[in-house]
Amino acid sequence: MYRLVGLLLAFLTFAHSITVDEHGYIMYCPCMGRFGNQADHFLGSFGFAKALNRTLVLPPWVEYRKGEVRSIQVPFDTYFQVGPLQAFHRVITMENFMKTLAPALWPPAERISFCYTERMGLDGSTGHGCNAKSGNPFGPFWDTFEVEFAGSEFFGPKLNYDVHHGDSMARRWSERYPGAKWPVLAFTGAPAAFPVQQENLPLHRYLRWSVRYETGAKQFIRDTLPRGAFIGVHLRNGIDWVRACEHVKESSNLFSSPQCLGYRNEHGQLTAELCMPGRDTIIRQLKRQIKLHREAAPDNPIRAVFVASDSNHMLGELNDALKRMDVTVVRHPDGNPHLDLAILGRANHFIGNCISSYSAFVKRERDANGFPSSFWAFPPEKPGAKVKGGGSSPQHEEL
Repeated sequence: MYRLVGLLLAFLTFAHSITVDEHGYIMYCPCMGRFGNQADHFLGSFGFAKALNRTLVLPPWVEYRKGEVRSIQVPFDTYFQVGPLQAFHRVITMENFMKTLAPALWPPAERISFCYTERMGLDGSTGHGCNAKSGNPFGPFWDTFEVEFAGSEFFGPKLNYDVHHGDSMARRWSERYPGAKWPVLAFTGAPAAFPVQQENLPLHRYLRWSVRYETGAKQFIRDTLPRGAFIGVHLRNGIDWVRACEHVKESSNLFSSPQCLGYRNEHGQLTAELCMPGRDTIIRQLKRQIKLHREAAPDNPIRAVFVASDSNHMLGELNDALKRMDVTVVRHPDGNPHLDLAILGRANHFIGNCISSYSAFVKRERDANGFPSSFWAFPPEKPGAKVKGGGSSPQHEEL
């Protein structure tokens, strides 16, 4: 399976000015969760590739369409620009890699899947390998590029993905898998932790929306929202989320909760209201934020609230509650979650769900741009605390 990088460099000369990275490549299947989880994993994989000094092969985003048995793979650059990523580290789209480099650099007989240890297949057997294509989305992902694996490689337990704590992990990876002998490290899953490690949070600033989504967000804000400032909110309240929130009582952290509670719960504890804020909490926080903005920027008051949700947008309830404040509550008619994200990133203020990785994406983007954000039911109000404008804080009602 081995070949000298020097021969590859001599052999692979392309009119597109694509050259072989002598340090090698990192490839992986973003096979855990939906977009929010995959985005967390992308940032970690980006940092991992930088630490190992290997080019990151940008995988397509894995999506699940209603009525479709198999996952759909959407090219990375459908949603994000590739160019800005190069400012941090070398990258190449998987489509480009498989077309231009893989035939010589990663021929079928030398395609080895990497995993920490044996992975059980759907039939319950391990087969003494990674079973990299067993199940959905694993199989459909690699099938998209007609990849069959000739073998498996276990890198555990001596190696892991944490290249930030201690200065030897990246070196140990390079010593065990030098680029000259292992030009491609193809991981069964993302070489990253979930939620994203704190050290990788700043990498989000290199993620820039594609022209299509950037233009779509600007157009919606310009043509649909009333003139003036607007608040963007994320309401996570689908039935799957209701079930997920049932685990709050037995957890100290859940999904992306470190974004507000801290990675060691140094900022607070997980609560049911944090996971599933009640109607009163939502309305109260919106009114408070609208008043605070009007006091800070009287010449540019809040005129709209844009809602992104996986289920109930609460348009009727919120419009009734905010009518006297001359604020309109809207959603995008297309229900495109990525376009919703791009719009939320441009709001004058964002209120998200601390537990949700979808909200976490918005928060990171806004942090990178210096825009303000907050979370539902955080920090928690003290019982009987006075709310600005008089009166005590009412008891919450779960949706």
